Order: sequence, then structure tokens, then C-alpha cells
Amino acid sequence: MAAPPASADAPRSPPPPPPPPAAGDGPDRPADRSEPAREDGCGEVTAFAVSWPLADVRRQAGWVGALEGPGRAGREQGLVLRGALCFSSNAESLDRLLPPVGARRSPRKRTTSQCKSEPPLLRTSKRTIYTAGRPPWYNEHGTQSKEAFAIGLGGGSASGKTTVARMIIEALDVPWVVLLSMDSFYKVLTTQQQEQAAHNNFNFDHPDAFDFDLIVSTLKKLKQGKSVKVPVYDFTTHSRKKDWKTLYGANVIIFEGIMAFADKTLLELLDMKIFVDTDSDIRLVRRLRRDISERGRDIEGVIKQYNKFVKPAFDQYIQPTMRVADIVVPWGSGNTVAIDLIVQHMHSQLEERKLRWDMAALASAHQCHPLPRTLSVLKSTPQVRGMHTIIRDKETSRDEFIFYSKRLMRLLIEHALSFLPFQDCVVQTPQGQDYAGKCYAGKQITGVSILRAGETMEPALRAVCKDVRIGTILIQTNQHTGEPELHYLRLPKDISDDHVILMDCTVSTGAAAMMAVRVLLDHDVPEDKIFLLSLLMAEMGVHSVAYAFPRVRIITTAVDKRVNDLFRIIPGIGNFGDRYFGTDAAPDGSDEEEAAPS
Repeated sequence: MAAPPASADAPRSPPPPPPPPAAGDGPDRPADRSEPAREDGCGEVTAFAVSWPLADVRRQAGWVGALEGPGRAGREQGLVLRGALCFSSNAESLDRLLPPVGARRSPRKRTTSQCKSEPPLLRTSKRTIYTAGRPPWYNEHGTQSKEAFAIGLGGGSASGKTTVARMIIEALDVPWVVLLSMDSFYKVLTTQQQEQAAHNNFNFDHPDAFDFDLIVSTLKKLKQGKSVKVPVYDFTTHSRKKDWKTLYGANVIIFEGIMAFADKTLLELLDMKIFVDTDSDIRLVRRLRRDISERGRDIEGVIKQYNKFVKPAFDQYIQPTMRVADIVVPWGSGNTVAIDLIVQHMHSQLEERKLRWDMAALASAHQCHPLPRTLSVLKSTPQVRGMHTIIRDKETSRDEFIFYSKRLMRLLIEHALSFLPFQDCVVQTPQGQDYAGKCYAGKQITGVSILRAGETMEPALRAVCKDVRIGTILIQTNQHTGEPELHYLRLPKDISDDHVILMDCTVSTGAAAMMAVRVLLDHDVPEDKIFLLSLLMAEMGVHSVAYAFPRVRIITTAVDKRVNDLFRIIPGIGNFGDRYFGTDAAPDGSDEEEAAPS
């Protein structure tokens, strides 16, 4: 990281080397850092021993990593950013934060750990950010091209890690951010350990208290774009709740916890490591306030636990991990300069990882290729062709369009069910005779519709599949990039065990269908258990889906050969959603939804 250009008014000399370690400092102990002077009215940012006026640093806002110093005992470069140094005037007051003497303790509340943000929205202190528009996270092969960007936030208990994480999320202003708390991954306690915890005699601040194997596997799956289940920890009963939280769709993962840097395998998964360094008195005050007001504990118990476990664990396990951090943020959320620089660096990293889709290349990639063997087209009987004639006719009334579309949907779904696995079975007839027949060999059938046109196929599926479960996915086109974007999804639990019927009425480029299949794969649905159903498809869409996902069964009532320059099916059917729901048609007479060209 290069040093920032010096101010024209006062050239800066390079930072001097750090002082040598004091006697007794081993190689595993970070060197002491001298603290800057704290005067009222001051406004400086200090990088180790060198100071720049705050105004100069802000002028360097466009340069990521404006401050640099020879940290980590002179072996590596690190960044310590300090905001306004008026600490004494802005410090939290013990008298203000502690509960008044003699005040009645609040009843014990049922408090649980959970991810602070998940699709489809993120709530911050100032606003609600809708996580609209997750662009493709996979390439034309259907495989993930870039992993999610993972940030680790470490620091002592109550140092402000979660607050810093929320400030980063709000400043980033990007969709699909997952905030993963280490508090969710406490190990399940034995009966004896629960008894110790009830009397504040169990050490929750020791590395052995955390399930690092589960943390690593969860973070790996999230980085790979997979769906994960995260435990929800109950701090009142010191146990995991029965229902775990499902997380999915991370472009950015922020993992925060006191032992975030305590495991070597975990460190390798983090793309950026940030240590939040907060004064121990402030951390104690915050912990007292939190544990008394939110977790129903008494002052004596909190202080006992702090002196016996929290402070020794910080000195032994947490503070030494500061050396592995890429960035150290003193004073947490009050250090806005540091947070601004972190956000700028993250923006540059995310831009480098961004995937660019070339729709024209996708269109020409499979020209002149034979249709794949995974495609099944409903036999074009005079009846089927007659219904297609009616729904393709631009003069057909809306009532007739709906009626004959529903008939085709019913035939399509009945045809698709014949591809499900069946096994031999024997039943007894009312006449007392055995009948050798067939029965469904799977666990359950789930239908997933790509909104909005896909939901018109749900009634036909329900009519022929008793007790079928239904999920929905909303995919729309980004008007600036032309890429499909995932806006919303609602999938049944344990969908990975089911045969999934994915429904969309028209498929032209295959972009939305590919994204929907990728979502199902990320939720551990086997590729050969996915059936893509559509009333009408273009050859381009068939090839795109089959090339990316060769084991997905593609079933339709008709395949048209061409798409035009706007990727509309030719001769096509028009905009199915507009014709079915009676909404206004697109000015160009397109056959696509406001959703992505599927």
C-alpha cells in the first residue's frame, strides 16, 4: 500500500519505525503502541507515530488506504486509523450507562442470536435497504465464477463490532449482504456446563466454547453461493433453538465475533480482516448495560464473569489476534474516517469481482447444434396445434387466451409427471385381486414458479398433484446492463429432498431460467431432480439451459427457432403476462415480462 501524497502546505516525512518490543515481549505478543494526545478541539487522524490533519485525510478520500505504517512489529504493513481524538468529551459515561442504584431488574428476556440481515431487506438505524437486484453469480457453464467477499470483524466483547458492521453495510449500499454473528455458533452445553453457565461459572470467552467446524463449513458454503442453515442460540437457556435460520444469496459476508481470528482455517476464508479496538472501560460498561437490560442478569454476576473469564480471555486470546488484522479501527463506530476508507476499498474489490454477461455471445454460442436429448416436446397433435393457433393469434380475446392456455398447461404438466421415477407396487382391488401397478418413488413434489407468468401454471399443477408444495422466485432484468437479477425467493423447507417442477410460461434466452436453476442448486436440489416446464421456448433458451445444466429435464409444448435482436421469440406468443393478466403491453410488442428474458 503506497503512502498518500503529502499536503502541499506541509510535506510529511515517512513514518519512523516502531519502537522495539519491551523486555519479556515474545514473538507472539504485539508491540505496544503509543497513544496520541487527546485534547479538546483536536481533529487529527493518527497512523502509528505519524499524524495528518483530518482535513488532509478527507481530501484523500478517493484513495483507498490513505494511511500506512510499519505495524505488526515491523514485519508487515498494517493500518491503524484514528478519528477525532476528543475522546474524553465524547466518552460514554458510566453514570449515564449503568442502571440507577436500587432500580428493579428487568425480567429475564428470551434473547437469541441471529443473522441481522437476510433477503429480501436489510434494516439499519436510518433506513431500510431493499436487497433488490442480485446479478448473476455464475458463468455460462452454470458454475459460480466469483466467491462472495468475506470480511472478518474481530475485537473484544462489546467493542462495537456489530455497530461497525452495520455502518459498513449501510455505507456500501449493495444488495445481498449477510451479517453472520459468531454468537450463533456456541457449542451445545452439557447438563453440567449449563449448570455452570447459570451461575456465571462457564467460560463463554474461550475458543473451546465455539463450534469452529460448523463456522468454517457454514462460511465455506456461503462463499460458494450455497444456502446454509445457521443455529439460533438462546442466551437465557444457553442452548440452541430447535429451528435454525436459513441464509442465502451473499455477495458480501460480514462475519463478526470475539474469536473471529482465532482459527487458522477460518482466517484463510476471510478476504479482509478488521479488528475493532475499544477501551476496556467502555467495553465493560457496554457489557453491563447489555447483559442487565437484555439478558436479565445482575451486576454482581456480570462483573464476576468479566473479571474471571472475559478480561483474561481478551488478554490471552483476543488482543494477540490484532496482529493478523489488515486494518485496526480504534474506538469502533466513532472512527468514521476508517470506515469510509474500508468501504472504498471494498467497492474496488467488488467491482473487480463483478461478472459481465454477454447476451449476444450467449445467443450465438449454440447455433446449428441439434436440440439436446434432455428436451421433451409435447406431441404436436391437431388438438395441441389448434390450441397454439388460438393463443398465438393477436386477435384472441383475453378470456379465450386464458382458457386455452390453462388447457395447454394441464396437458404439459401431465406429460411432465411421466418423467418422475416410479417403482413397482402391488395393490388389492375391491374384488380381492392383486393388481401389479406403479407408484411414485420419490419423497415429495414441489412446484416453483418464476414470477410473474410462471404463477399462472400453479393451479394446473395443484389440480394434478395433491398436497404439492409451492415456492416462488422473482427475477427481473436490469434495464442498464440487460442482465437478469434475483429480487426475491420463497422456497419450502427441505426442498433438497424433492423433485422440483420449475415453471415459466416462455423461455427465450434462458437467462432467468438459468438463474432459477442455479438458485435451486444452491439449495442443494440435485440437478437431475429439476424439471423446467414452459409453454413455449426458443431454441436459444433450450441450448443455454441444457449447456449449463445438462441433467435438468426440459419440457415444453413447442419450440420456436428464432429470437430477434431484442431477444424476443419469433414467431412467439406475445407478452404472456400482459395477455393473461390484462395489463398494458410493452411498447415494442415484446413477448417478455418485465421480468428477465427467461
